[in-house]
Formats: sequence, structure tokens, C-alpha cells
Amino acid sequence: MIASQNVDNSADTALAKMGYKAELPRNLSMISILGLSFAIMGLFIGLSATMYITLTDGQSVTIIWGWVLVSLISLGIAASLAEICSVLPTAGGVYYWSAMLSTRKYAPIASWITGWLTLVGNWTVTTSINFSGGQLILSAIALWRDDWAPNEWQTILMFWCVMLICALVNILGAKYLDLINKICIYWTAASVVIILVTLLSMADTTRSGEFVFSHFDASASGWPDGWAFFVGLLQAAYTLTGYGMVASMCEEVQQPQREVPRAMVLSVAAAGMTGVVYLVPILFVLPDVKLLLEVPNGQPIGLLFKTVTGSASGGFGLLFLILGILFFAGIGALTAASRCTYAFARGKIREFLTIINGRWSKVDTRYDIPLWGLFLSTMVCCLLGLIYFGRHVRPLTHSLGDAPYSLGKFGVAINILTICWICLAIVLFCMPVSIPVEAPAMNYASVVFAGFTTISAAWYFIRGRKEFTGPPIATDAALVGNTGSRADEEKS
Repeated sequence: MIASQNVDNSADTALAKMGYKAELPRNLSMISILGLSFAIMGLFIGLSATMYITLTDGQSVTIIWGWVLVSLISLGIAASLAEICSVLPTAGGVYYWSAMLSTRKYAPIASWITGWLTLVGNWTVTTSINFSGGQLILSAIALWRDDWAPNEWQTILMFWCVMLICALVNILGAKYLDLINKICIYWTAASVVIILVTLLSMADTTRSGEFVFSHFDASASGWPDGWAFFVGLLQAAYTLTGYGMVASMCEEVQQPQREVPRAMVLSVAAAGMTGVVYLVPILFVLPDVKLLLEVPNGQPIGLLFKTVTGSASGGFGLLFLILGILFFAGIGALTAASRCTYAFARGKIREFLTIINGRWSKVDTRYDIPLWGLFLSTMVCCLLGLIYFGRHVRPLTHSLGDAPYSLGKFGVAINILTICWICLAIVLFCMPVSIPVEAPAMNYASVVFAGFTTISAAWYFIRGRKEFTGPPIATDAALVGNTGSRADEEKS
């Protein structure tokens, strides 16, 4: 926690100039936000729960070099977001940024679209993290019962239990979030060392360096080799998401224009390096791939740990370290999602939900958190998990002027690269891991994306275009001057 004597009001003053009143306590440090961003990415959870994807779509080359490629691209995305965040540090995040970087004519629809997609993205990321965590918890049972696999109800109930625990910690442990986020960093660092040493020291046999860094086999996928590699990028792309969600925490940090952008970039850089340290030892001790892909519960990481250590208890010990990271990832993702819900509701979007302008946008004075925003986020995530019953699978350029965190002359190139990657990633996230595809094994991400997009578009044309004007506009001349053409029009 930040001592009261060190608190200044400059951030609250800047927030007021952006049209918002400061309602949340600024008690999170840069290290805490770094830990939160790292937690939301859930490095080991993401890589472990999606291991079946890369084992199917290319194996070693896709796992290692796909991770390196996506890490570098994600670093560019984080840097681009950080530059904007350094000028406009508000919990509204891209919802607010899109309005400020647009012309007056297109600001409402730009903020409407990005606001909806950001809100839905926060909810689905939180759902995905906790759902994968629930599957990993259940996979621990298979360490002692090789032929056991959970049914749909067991999976959903475990997911709901994980969501409930994360919600309760966010409510009852709200004042300890700073400490929890910091512990995440140390837990992750200790876990990677323990897993690395244990795997390399206990493995009876090891793979060659040639296998680890150059072996490619996508025969199990059914895709052509080239496209299989890109589909395999799902593992890295799935894991390296969520770091932009910490923009929703800007109103709980001192000097957010400096600390939040720094945490965004550092968390991605740290995740990229940590991922390599985690993946390389796993590839050196990788058991028979066919055996891993045939595991009944669909989660090969537990069987991998059990095989290498030679016992179910040893496998569970390593899996427990990863489940500990689930705890931090689930809590952090729900924290950010609740703040995003609060910021979106505060934006006076009546068309989203009649009650949203009242209850959902309020900060509860008992806990100093947007309690009803947390309830709404938890409820939506729990409902999204019900999709599992329908399937059975393994889970425009403006100048930012003198931004405190500036990309300088590299900004345009980085932004073009990231836009190209995002367009490709949208397609990749909708791809099935292997073909041929049947309805139970389909990737239904496209259904969720299209569904929420349709709802958003329908509401905009029914009511939004008549009543929604976008978020409040910055009034500070220096701040406005840093955001390009939108500012010029507003001043005129």
C-alpha cells in the first residue's frame, strides 16, 4: 500500500480534466500493476492448458519459435498501448482513447464499438482463464486414475467454484490486492526454477537439441504444414493476452501516466523470457507425443509431469505450482474486468442495460471497489461458461505529441505491424486445432464474437446513435493537444 504522506493529487486533477471524478483509492504501485498484468496473462496456466494445440500443430518449432514470434509482436502491441495510456490514463482504457483519437463525427461509434468489444473481451478472458484453471484442477484427479475424465457438469461446477473464490477474494481481500499482485511475481519466479530443476534432474531420458529447436510435425492436425504453424500460434496468442486490461486500473495508481505503461511493457517482456525458460526444459524431457495427445481429460501437462517425475505425487507437486498461478490469474482478471465494467457503466451507456447507470457504476464505500460491477462481471462469466454444454473440446493514425511514454519514429511501423497481427489473430482464434471438424469439436470463439458484435451493433442503430455521445472530453489544453485531430475539432 502507498503511504498517505506520499500521495499527491496530480493524478486526480488530470482525471478531472478528462471529465471524470476520482472515486477509487490510489493504493497500487507499479510493481503491483506489473504483477497484475503478469497474473492476467497466467503464463504457466495458458501454456499448460493449451499444450495440446502446439503438440498437434507442429510440436517443437511451433512451441518455441511460435512463442518467440508472438512475444515480439505482443511487445509491440504493449508498447503502442502504453504510449496512448501515458497520455490518457483512465479506467475507460481503449473506450476513452478511441473517442479522443477520433474525429467528432465518428467518436461516438468508435467509442461504442471499442467499449463493447473491450468489455466483452475482459469478460471472455476472465472466463477463459478460470475455465482452463478448473479443467487443470480436475486433471489432477487423472494423475491417480488414468482413465478418468470429467463430464460437463463436473467441469462447469468446478469453473463456478473458481469464479466464486476469485470474486470473494476481490471483495473481502480488496485491501490486500497490492500484496497479492506482488506475491504473484515471486510465486511465478520460484515456480519456473523449481519446475526447470525438477524436470531436468528427474528425467530418465532427454531429447536432443535438434528435436527441441528444429523438430516439426503437424501430421496430427490435418492442416498443411505452413497453416498448421499459424494455427499453432494459438497457444502463444492465447497466453499473451490481457496485459492491456491493466489500463482499467489507472485510477488506482499514483502517477498512472508513467507507472501503468511501464508495467504493461515490462510484463510482456518478462513473460516472453519466462516462457522460453519454461518451454525449453519441457521439450527436452517431452514424453511420447501420441501418448500425451490421447490423455482422456484433454490436458497433457499433468501426465507429462507424472511421466517425467515417475510418480503421481511428483506430478501433482509440479501441477500445484501452476494451480497457484491460476489463483493469481483468476483474481487479477476479474479485478480488471470489474473495473472495465465500472468504467463502461460510468460512460452513461443506457442502451447497454437500464440499471447500468445507477448500481453498476457505483463504488461501494465499504470495500472501495465497484462491487456491483464485480457482481455483473462474475455473473456474465459464469453464464458464458455454459457454452461448454454445447461443445466438447479442450479448451486510423493520430499523433500523440509529447507522450510521457513515446515510441518516437518507430511508432507508425509498430502500429502497422500490430494491426496486421491483430487481423490475423482474429482469424486464428476462430480456427479448429485440427481437421476434419465435427460440431462437438468445433472452435466456437467465432460464435461468441459474432454474437456480442451483433448485439452491440443492433443496440447502436436502435438507440445508441440517437442518444449516445461518447465519453466526456479532456478539457486540459496540453492534454488535448497531445491527441491530434479530435482535440482540434473539440476546441473549435
